[in-house]
Amino acid sequence: MGRRFRDGRGRLVVPGAGGAVTVPLEIAASCRARTKGLLGRDSIEGAMLLTPAGSVHTLGMRMPIDVAYLDRHLTVLSVRTMRPGRLGRPRLRSRHVLEAAAGVMAGWGVRAGVVIEVEDGGDCGQSV
Repeated sequence: MGRRFRDGRGRLVVPGAGGAVTVPLEIAASCRARTKGLLGRDSIEGAMLLTPAGSVHTLGMRMPIDVAYLDRHLTVLSVRTMRPGRLGRPRLRSRHVLEAAAGVMAGWGVRAGVVIEVEDGGDCGQSV
């Protein structure tokens, strides 16, 4: 059921009562891209999806981030805010990790139980 992603850009779609929120998305699917993640950045426009990933760290990061752990169906398992220099605990059933600037996920409606969609840049209009 789970889909394999490739490095690149796309859109994160978060359903909500007032309509869906669409956010620019970077996809880090290769080992190299996942290892680099948000290291060395001062900000991010939108979010980054690390896949596959069950945990993250903020060692060497310059900014605090929101971290959402997702299962293989892209259901949000939990959301945490992490300050730089922290090790995140692995989450049971986590298959993907979504990262964004600290504080933005709540405004997008990303919370436990929500099923998000990922639209690849090359698959405009198709959801996962």
